[in-house]
This record gives sequence, structure tokens and C-alpha cells, in this order.
Amino acid sequence: MSVKHSLLALLERGPAYGYQLRAAFESATGATWPLNIGQVYTTLSRLERDEMVEALPENESGQRPYRITEAGKRHLAGWFASPVRAADRPRDELTIKLALAVTTPGVDVTDVIQRQRAATLRTLQEYTRLKADDQTADLAWKLVLESMIFRAEAEVRWLDHTEAVVARAELPAPSPFDQFEPQADSDTLEEKR
Repeated sequence: MSVKHSLLALLERGPAYGYQLRAAFESATGATWPLNIGQVYTTLSRLERDEMVEALPENESGQRPYRITEAGKRHLAGWFASPVRAADRPRDELTIKLALAVTTPGVDVTDVIQRQRAATLRTLQEYTRLKADDQTADLAWKLVLESMIFRAEAEVRWLDHTEAVVARAELPAPSPFDQFEPQADSDTLEEKR
């Protein structure tokens, strides 16, 4: 998630100070991704340094609102026009966990998969219940919730696939680390001296 782009998008609505931006972000995302107020103000400072936002005079309450600049609007338009690449997303902890599970001695990979599937199905049920209970939700929250539902459904399908692949595979015994150590021969050492 790009805090920088999120703040620029929120400032397109009009000038706002940090706490307003954090509240608007959490409202739009259903508080799914909590935003630290320190992160908001640090990002605003960087955006101001890069001339994408400008600080306005403090209001009567002592709060300093910011507004987006033309440079910020151009940068934001470029962000909206660019697709998000898979390489731009954070690491997928579940994928890493299962990749390590199949190579770690003594790990019951099927058990790891089944526990994750059960947890993901519970989460999917919660999301589905939220969707059914909140028919008056604003469009932004509805899109976030539906995205989480689709991701959970995809994760369950991927876990089913992974379990089938693991069941058919013969898992080799992992190699000890010393087999991966580079072997320095005496000729190479002499050349370095």
C-alpha cells in the first residue's frame, strides 16, 4: 500500500490536516489497514519537500492543513494510470511459509495447509457476514470488502491445489547447508594473493 499516493488521492477532495487524512483513509478502507498518524505526518513532510503538497496556514485550532499541488496532481494521475505489478506487492507470508514447510524436516505440510484453510474459511465467513449485514456501506468500503472476499476465496482454491500437489510429490530430504558452501580450490586462492 502506498501511503504517499493514498494521501495525495485524499487531498484531491480538498485541503486537510493529518488527523482528517487518517480518518478519511480508515473510513474508505473500513479500517482494514490502520494508518499510524506519525506515518501520515512523515509522508506529508516528504510530499511537501517534493513539492507535491503545500502546507497552508494553521487554522484557529492550531492544525496545519495541506493541499495538493499541480505536481502532486500529475504524480497522482500517473499512479492511477499505472497498473500495480505483482513485484510491487509485499511478500506473501503464506507462500513463503509453505515453501519452507516442504523443505523443513519434521513439518507435516498437510497439517499446515489444513490449519490455514480452516482459518481462511473462517475469515471468509466473517467477510461474507459483514457484507450481508452492511447493505448501506459506502462504495469504497464495499470494494475493499469484496476484494478481501475474492482474495480469501482464491487462497482457499490455491490451498486445495497445493495440498493435491504435495500429496502427489515425493518430498526430497533437504540438503544440509555445508553442501551449499562454495568450495575454494587452491588455484583460486593463489590467484587472489
